[in-house]
Amino acid sequence: MLEDAGLLVREPDPLRSGRSSYRITEPLITFYQAVMRPAWTALEQRRGGDVWRRSKRRYTSAVLGPRFEEIVRQWAIRFADIEVLDGIVAEASAATVTDPSTRTSHELDLVALGEPPLGDGPRPLLAIGEVKWGRRLAQADLERLRRVRELLVHRPGVDGTRARLLLASGEGFTDELVRRASAEPDVVLVDSARLYTG
Repeated sequence: MLEDAGLLVREPDPLRSGRSSYRITEPLITFYQAVMRPAWTALEQRRGGDVWRRSKRRYTSAVLGPRFEEIVRQWAIRFADIEVLDGIVAEASAATVTDPSTRTSHELDLVALGEPPLGDGPRPLLAIGEVKWGRRLAQADLERLRRVRELLVHRPGVDGTRARLLLASGEGFTDELVRRASAEPDVVLVDSARLYTG
């Protein structure tokens, strides 16, 4: 019923068949769940200022962060120049990649897939990405994406050999990361200005 009303959306994981996650589409409901519901008694006592000071971090991670991730995914599908991701993005979503050697999982905020091939070949994986609203991204974030791309190169069903490494941040990037990105064509940095210019 919530899906039919458009308040909840099921997002299949493109890298793990049969796995899906659910996302609340209405930011007001997310705000209520993250900020208001846990502090209802304090709000009834008119201590809104105290509630807001205690809830800023939760608001950033539960409301702003997921919303920014969705904006970047929609940018990849609708507005990114073809040259930026080396192809037309047909589908963009979050995904989880497992690393069998370390028995760990890597969550990706963005997996951008190209159009399915006409034959039986693998689907092109155009980009994988890290998206953060309230944190500057650094060299360590880029290296993590490089490791995940190595894992995806051997995954059947997708061709990740030319996948771009996309880092998007509302806070910006370290100087070292900016220097690396300018020298490496497979690294794409997305800030608020780029979201508006493609």
